[in-house]
Amino acid sequence: MDPLITYLILLTSGFALIGIEIFIPGGILGIIGSVLWIIAAFLGWNTFDYPYNSLSAFSIVVLLFLTIYIWIKFFPKSKIGKSLTLNEVINESSTYTETSLNIGDEGEALSTLRPAGIAVINNERVDVVSDSSWIEKGSKIKVIDIQKGHIEVEKV
Repeated sequence: MDPLITYLILLTSGFALIGIEIFIPGGILGIIGSVLWIIAAFLGWNTFDYPYNSLSAFSIVVLLFLTIYIWIKFFPKSKIGKSLTLNEVINESSTYTETSLNIGDEGEALSTLRPAGIAVINNERVDVVSDSSWIEKGSKIKVIDIQKGHIEVEKV
């Protein structure tokens, strides 16, 4: 195949893949398109005579960096970009809820604690962790430590 035709095919294919990336985001098509442009730059460097080989390679590299810059700068603000990104702000987050339990409260294991499981303490169903041993289902337990939603128990 003629190097000029291969060069043009690589350029247009890269351009098409980068354009499709706008509608089918994920990065793979954009990366493949960028690689095709880089291959086209090398092919242009080796195919064309001076000064066109330098002009071709330099233009493609500048176009690649310009495309990346425009993508990063303007795509997130576009209608499609806004639909693909999360714009909500989370001011406060908590991974546990406060409990009314106190150290020394007693209850019953609803499941076997190996060492984690479920128990009922003060008529409240809670996730608990045993001090280090397995505790059988139905055993009486006592709270020995509470830290940030982590409730540690031992067998009574």
